Amino acid sequence: MKCISAAALSKAYGDTRAVDRIDLNVEPGQAFGFLGSNGAGKSTTIKMLTTLIRPTSGSLNILGVDALREPLRVRRRIGVVLQQPSYEPTLSVERSLTKYGMMWGVPGDESRRRAERLMRDFGLADLRKKRNEDLSIGQRRRVQVAREFMHDMDLLFLDEPTVGLDPAARRELLDYLKEKAASGLTIFYTTHILSEADYLCDNIAIIQKGRILASDTPAALKKRLGRQKTITLRTNADDQTVATALAGIPDCVVQTGMGASITIESAKPEHILMEVLSRLRKNGIKMREISAEAATLEDIFLETIRDASGSETG
Repeated sequence: MKCISAAALSKAYGDTRAVDRIDLNVEPGQAFGFLGSNGAGKSTTIKMLTTLIRPTSGSLNILGVDALREPLRVRRRIGVVLQQPSYEPTLSVERSLTKYGMMWGVPGDESRRRAERLMRDFGLADLRKKRNEDLSIGQRRRVQVAREFMHDMDLLFLDEPTVGLDPAARRELLDYLKEKAASGLTIFYTTHILSEADYLCDNIAIIQKGRILASDTPAALKKRLGRQKTITLRTNADDQTVATALAGIPDCVVQTGMGASITIESAKPEHILMEVLSRLRKNGIKMREISAEAATLEDIFLETIRDASGSETG
């Protein structure tokens, strides 16, 4: 059974289709990244998946339940952290957690135990008596995310959860989520910080203008859609000498500088590298430095968006 199974899911506002016939399949225990530019349809999609808004058309099953027919059954088994701030200003951090737990039916003693653990895990222990309105944006966001772990759930939706967090707090949250996914919690994660999705997610989907452009593992997308690696070499020769020696080699660019710099960008740069090294040796050109860099998820995202935009205008 899939945790999320959506087919031809659409949402229209008048003549505007915010989400256009998307298919999504998320396996149990998976951290699934949902990536897109502002206005791409991420938030509309997550609101449909969490039953906050009803799709215009399509089918949606969450945890084996028809979410369109039985939204309340779905809501009892999921956790949701949306982009919008959600907290009671005058409550303390500790009271925010325990009250939320009791709202979900967690007994008082257990609610206090969970709150204690979460305050420790999320770096909130020293802030336990502080009121939410006196916290920084990042601290409030930590309370908002921690609060969702006060109740038991099978599926957690997180919409831009690291907004306002410093790099250390962001990494701590990602590590915490990794542990939860490893223990069986399914996570649906949207972010504009693509390195987060690369670090956390088993699978990702890229949405643009309401349509899914690509969906696969980060590694598979890098291999299928992007230039997998960039290899850079620096030589002791002048630009023109190197350019003449390497003329005609595909995906190989000679750049100017203190000694010519050679950049190879290709899905299989190692094959091109062998030809480059052979020609350099034949021409007596010595190599001073070599480095390799794998494509990032950001590279793949930008390339996918560019390709989609090009096909629309072409």
